[in-house]
Amino acid sequence: MKILIVEDELPLVESISTYLVKEHYSCEHAINYQQALNKVLVHEYDCILLDPDIQGGEGMQLLEALKDGNRQDGLIIIASGTEPEEKINALRAGADDYLSKPFQLPELEARIFSVIRRRQFRNHNVIRQNEIEIDLMTKTVAVHSFPLDFTKKEFELLSYLVGNSNRVVSKSALAEYLSGDIAGLLESHGFVYTHIKNVKKKLHEAGAGNYLKTVHGMGYKWETSG
Repeated sequence: MKILIVEDELPLVESISTYLVKEHYSCEHAINYQQALNKVLVHEYDCILLDPDIQGGEGMQLLEALKDGNRQDGLIIIASGTEPEEKINALRAGADDYLSKPFQLPELEARIFSVIRRRQFRNHNVIRQNEIEIDLMTKTVAVHSFPLDFTKKEFELLSYLVGNSNRVVSKSALAEYLSGDIAGLLESHGFVYTHIKNVKKKLHEAGAGNYLKTVHGMGYKWETSG
């Protein structure tokens, strides 16, 4: 799952990124409003961590821009302020959650997971579709109760497609989701096809239905019936 950290305290960014990567998240970073805006105009994120006080208060501009653009990214404010009024204003402005500094990294990860689960998976920790079971907490996949050997990228791909069920997702969107900023530097997005092929093969061999469809010339779609 893909996280954008909008924070200008670099030691904190490093600490958050190191922890979240170990928890199987992909992290990107911006230190000011313009950098963050450039990223959100190009990429989609499962959750954005935003310090409203970056560069003298530019963070709130980003929150307003996300709200005006009707973005679906989850957003958690991470701020030094502890006044109830600040929290209330941030939540009313469109933030999903508010966490005061200093905070424990396990608590931050739990809040990120909660926001993503609520927004994309209707508050479920385990997604079940007929014979398939996807556990978002343990990041595992099972078919007919038999666990499958999914790589980190394969799980990210599957959970992203399931989170966007019945929508066509382009190959370029998947490439950006899986590779972040370097997607535009890659000569081709062939690795997306490789991951798709592997996911399809593992599900098929385990006896799962054909829910992952190729929409020729457009991309891929996870169907809730197949």
